[in-house]
Amino acid sequence: MEHSTEISPVETLFRDQVRKDKKLKNAYLLVHSEKRGLHLNLADGTGENAAPNPQQPVYMASVGKLYTSVILAILHEKGIISFGDPVGNYLDSDLMDKLHVYKGKDYSGEIQIRHLLNQTSGLPDNFYPLFDKLLADPDFEITPRQAVEWAKFNLKPQAVPGKKSFYTDTNYHLLGLIVEKVSGEPFHAVLSRLIFDPLHMRQSYMLQYSKPYQEPDYKEAGFYFNQTRLNELKGFAGLDYSGGGVVAPMEDSLKFMKALTNYRLISEDTFEQMLSDKAPLYPGWHYGYGIWQVRPLPILLPAKYESWGVLGATGAFMFYHPKLETYFIGSFNHQTWQRKCVRFMFRVMNKLSN
Repeated sequence: MEHSTEISPVETLFRDQVRKDKKLKNAYLLVHSEKRGLHLNLADGTGENAAPNPQQPVYMASVGKLYTSVILAILHEKGIISFGDPVGNYLDSDLMDKLHVYKGKDYSGEIQIRHLLNQTSGLPDNFYPLFDKLLADPDFEITPRQAVEWAKFNLKPQAVPGKKSFYTDTNYHLLGLIVEKVSGEPFHAVLSRLIFDPLHMRQSYMLQYSKPYQEPDYKEAGFYFNQTRLNELKGFAGLDYSGGGVVAPMEDSLKFMKALTNYRLISEDTFEQMLSDKAPLYPGWHYGYGIWQVRPLPILLPAKYESWGVLGATGAFMFYHPKLETYFIGSFNHQTWQRKCVRFMFRVMNKLSN
C-alpha cells in the first residue's frame, strides 16, 4: 500500500485538534483503508519526556472490552462455554450469593453470560466509585474479585437481567473471572494465547499484568485524569482488568480489527451474533457483545456514520466503517475527550465521505 507524502485533510484535522488543546500530552490516530490505498499513523501533543511517536504502545481503556468479548466468543465456539449459560455455572457460591438483588428479589441465578456481554445484566457499575477512591488515595489497591464484591455490598442493581441496558465494568470483571475459571489461567495469559500470539501483536500487553513479547522501541504513552498520570497507579489495574487493560501500538490494534472483520479469530456466524444480540444503550447507539454500534437518527446522526467498534473513557476509539471499508483507531489519552473523540471520529469520516 502506498503512503503518500502529501499532507492529507485528515492529518491536518488531527494535528489542529490536538494542538488546540494544551492538556493533551499525546494523541494518536490511525486511519487505514485498503480500498482507498490509505494508511495514516499519526502522533502529536505537547509531549512528556519526548515527543509522541506513532509506534508507542497506547493504553486503550474500555476498547479492551472487545478483546474480552472475542475471548468469550472463542470459548463459545470451542464448546467450553455458551452465551446463554447462567454465570453461576462458573462463579463460586460466595460470589454469587446475593449478587443481584433488585427490589427485594434475588435475580442472581438469572444472569446469563450474554447479559454481561451486552450490558443487560442490570448490575451496578463499580468503576467510577472505586476510581474516586483511587484518586483520593494513590496507594489504594483492589483485586477484580474484590471490585465485584464491593459493588455487591455498596451499590444497587439497576434492572432485572435482560430487561434494560446499563453500561458497567462489573459485567466485564465477571467475564474475566469466568475466563480464568474455565481456562485455569490468569486472564492476561489467555489474552496473549488466544489473541496477541496468533496475530503477532508482539508489542501488546495488559496494563500492569503482563509484558509484551517484544520490548517496544518507545515508552508507553501516558494517560491522564486532569493532571494525574494514571499509568503507574497500582490500584488502576484491578479496576480495569478485563474491562479495558489492553495496551497496544496503533498498528497492533489494526491487526486485531482486520482479523476480526476477516473472521480469522471467530466465524462470521458468531460475529454476526455478537452484533445482532444488542440492546439500545444511548440515543443513536446500540451495544452488542462488547461492540458499540452507531444507529442513525434523523437529522442528528446521519446514516453516513453507520459503523461499529469500541470506545474508551480516555478518548480512545477503535471502529470499522463497512461502507467506507475503513478502520479508525486512536486515543487522546485524556478523560476530557471521552465524548469529544466520537465527534472527532465522525469529522474524520466526513473527510473520507466527501
